[in-house]
Amino acid sequence: MESKTSIHSSHSSRMEEKVEQMSAFDEKKAGSYYDDEKIVGDITTDTFQNEDSPIEEVRAVVPNTDDPTLPIYTFRMWCLGLVFSCVLAFVNQFFWYRRNAMTLSPLVVQLISFPIGKFMEKVIPKSRFFNPGPFNMKEHVLITVMANCSYGTAYAIDIITIQNLWYGQDMGWGGDILLIWTTQLIGFGMAGVLRPYLVYPSAMVWPSNLANISLFRSFHIADGEWTGVPRYKYFLYCFCAMFVYYWLPGYFFQVLTFFSWACWIKPSNRVLSQLTGGLEGLGLLAISFDWSTIVSFLGSPFVVPWWAIANIAVGAALVSWVIVPALYYTNTWNSKNFPIITSALFTSDGGAWNNSIVLNADKTLNHEAYDEYGPLYMTSFFAFTYGIMFAGVTSILTHTFLYHGKDIIRQFKASRTEDEDIHRKLMRAYPEVPFWWYAFIFFGSLGVSFGVIYGWPEIKLPWWGFLLAVAIPMIFTLPIGIIQAVTNQQPGLNIITELVIGYALPGRPIANVTFKTYGYISMAQCLTFVGDLKLGHYTKVPPRAMFWVQIVGTAIAGVINLATAKWLMATVENICTPEAYPFTCPSAHTFYSASIIWGTIGPGKMFGGVSPYASMNWFFLIGFLLPIPFWYLSKRYPNSLWKYVHLPLIFNATGMMPPAVPLNFSMWCALGFISMYWLRKYRHNWWIKYNYLTSAAFDSGCAIAALIIWGIVQGSGYTPNWWGNGGDVSFDHCPLSSSNGLD
Repeated sequence: MESKTSIHSSHSSRMEEKVEQMSAFDEKKAGSYYDDEKIVGDITTDTFQNEDSPIEEVRAVVPNTDDPTLPIYTFRMWCLGLVFSCVLAFVNQFFWYRRNAMTLSPLVVQLISFPIGKFMEKVIPKSRFFNPGPFNMKEHVLITVMANCSYGTAYAIDIITIQNLWYGQDMGWGGDILLIWTTQLIGFGMAGVLRPYLVYPSAMVWPSNLANISLFRSFHIADGEWTGVPRYKYFLYCFCAMFVYYWLPGYFFQVLTFFSWACWIKPSNRVLSQLTGGLEGLGLLAISFDWSTIVSFLGSPFVVPWWAIANIAVGAALVSWVIVPALYYTNTWNSKNFPIITSALFTSDGGAWNNSIVLNADKTLNHEAYDEYGPLYMTSFFAFTYGIMFAGVTSILTHTFLYHGKDIIRQFKASRTEDEDIHRKLMRAYPEVPFWWYAFIFFGSLGVSFGVIYGWPEIKLPWWGFLLAVAIPMIFTLPIGIIQAVTNQQPGLNIITELVIGYALPGRPIANVTFKTYGYISMAQCLTFVGDLKLGHYTKVPPRAMFWVQIVGTAIAGVINLATAKWLMATVENICTPEAYPFTCPSAHTFYSASIIWGTIGPGKMFGGVSPYASMNWFFLIGFLLPIPFWYLSKRYPNSLWKYVHLPLIFNATGMMPPAVPLNFSMWCALGFISMYWLRKYRHNWWIKYNYLTSAAFDSGCAIAALIIWGIVQGSGYTPNWWGNGGDVSFDHCPLSSSNGLD
């Protein structure tokens, strides 16, 4: 759906306990490098040399040592951090508007910044600021954290896009950038308050950080007896191979993107096209040879554990190839009046929904016009995936209670009563960020937000609605943060927020999506910041340095996201329509549809009373109860496959369709099987050395090739027009895959 779900990798590597000592410098204290990071007291590694974390997973990965003299505010750190933040913010925003919205992750920065940092170490003259010595892990961590704050497209861009393209509103640069910054930074202010609960205690593990730390340590420890192709030669080989290869599906032979060969058997057969079409059908037997298509919604399949991939594969197959065809071909909810898969909205006879007909001049709902023109209809696929999202909200509560409840309670109690662990003690060498710094960010963002909703009245969100939007994450962030810190799972608030404001303020689409953004993204941003603070805690990066790189990365990303979005909307003709392929904006279309469903029409009309979709409300109960039998089976048969069933993961992943299509899932799962099962099991040494490098190299090569191809097309206006690029028929040669099921 319109939520931005991320699939976390929970793997961790067993690393050697001995960490190669970084080169020492002449200066005795860190204060000689940066005035505001002076060492507090005389804490050294020797003071706690016999102590370690009480958590086994942390002991295996995180060193119990620190060198407070390592420089951090260096030219290398700021230069690489700023450059990569700008690049990721631009590239990912650029791809967000494309049909295959692949995302460059911070893993790419983590990999690429290391050789560049080592190169700068060798060629830049020695200097306290420009080149104070070897490129160290703390600089590396700060570069990656800055990129992590900037790589995701700002959620508020969704609001700006639908305002400009569908609602005929433009708040200008001032209103847009303030909306972006405030929605992104309110969560940062909340993160400062939660440090004592989610960062300092050893019981708050944040498992996803352990894999990152393993990778950081592998860079900053010599290869030793490494055999085979060196890491960065291999990275360069894979990067060049993908860069060259992507010109086939990206420019010369675009049918390879959605290779729907099965429907070519009889293109005039509507059912065959609907079932086998990759672009607008259910993707049975379809193949994609396009890396950007494979990774566009779920990320790289090379970094997700096999048990998680298997769960998603089962869920996607069940929904896409069993339940949805059953709903469609039995004409449930008049399904045959509409295409089989799309996030578009329709009238009862299958006509495209024209939202302007039911809106007043101020973009609020005209009830009389709706009664005459409506009701609003969705495809059975779209309606059912809303039910899946409902189940996802409640299933994670039951799943977490059953599978992790005792652990969460025990670790939370321990976090309040246990003595400080070694990492907290070592971090006392650095001054903490004053509470008022975070308070200033929070209340400053709060005040500016009031200016946004009243300075630009087209938003139509009253003051009490805004305060309610902020209150929801303030209530839920701590318990959800505890869940994520222990289990690596983050329940989303987007469905809850749009449901609440949909009932409270029906008929106001922009108010609805604004409420959802402040309510949902504040929590998501907060936990992103907190997770990075825990990474800094483990790697002994001074807290004030973390504060500044997080602020700078977030602020820069907002500007780059907005500039890129406005540039594309102004220069790509017919953007977000089929004529602008590949800039068809599937995520924006889904967000726009959600603004109509939850905002314009409201949940009372869409899912209540006599609505045909009222049965979807039962999924709240289904999601709440369904984990119970699987939990029982996992306890009854502890060595069986039942212990790997993870219903929240299944619900939250499959709920991304649409805008994702089944082919995105089938190809992702297939490559995930090869990488995370077959190669890991049968070619383990190769997998350890090269698996993650392959993923990052493919992402980078594909992204850069796509940008160059776009520049060529924009500059020349030429794309080869032949059968392999669609010619004069449907792009994937399944001309009836997007038609309705009526004869």
